[in-house]
Amino acid sequence: MENSEQRIASGVSIREQASSVLRELAKHAGLGPGKVVVVGTSTSEVAGHRIGTSGAIEVANELLAGIREVQDEFGFEVAYQCCEHLNRALVMERSLLNRLRLTEVAAVPIPRAGGSMASGAYRSMKEPCLAETIEADAGIDIGETLIGMHLRRVAVPYRTQVRYIGKARVNAAFTRPKLIGGERAVYTLDVQPKEGDAHLCD
Repeated sequence: MENSEQRIASGVSIREQASSVLRELAKHAGLGPGKVVVVGTSTSEVAGHRIGTSGAIEVANELLAGIREVQDEFGFEVAYQCCEHLNRALVMERSLLNRLRLTEVAAVPIPRAGGSMASGAYRSMKEPCLAETIEADAGIDIGETLIGMHLRRVAVPYRTQVRYIGKARVNAAFTRPKLIGGERAVYTLDVQPKEGDAHLCD
């Protein structure tokens, strides 16, 4: 059961809840220019209904405003995951698609095929397009829509202090590079090689 302190007071707007969650993740994960955050959202769940049953553009616009506030503050880019009817493709600015050389797919998201959040995001962008997939640096999942397929390996779950936006449970994650090399490897520059270790590798 969720602790009461993990929920935001009911008088706080959806926009403020979204910005609070994303800002905490951005600070913890060191998100900034050049980084990409994937956002998956069920506006139905935010409104207290079962996923896929009661999407709402009004809810999407509130969430978009909160996310954009933090995006402008930190300088990262955001990709919005569509629903399963568009194969979970991602809404993004064309500049991001071109920079990452992603595979473009053709559709215009609408609430019943793409989802309200993807639809609202598409219409809010300067030059929107859809990418088939991405490897994002971090992500937030509002309503348990499953964003893991669009996160770079290795994903690290992160539990934000605020665990709900509206009525929807929030999950978050950031990613880290794979640790390679086994038991002899080190992962920080402050570890000095021991004398006589040179013969152990070519």
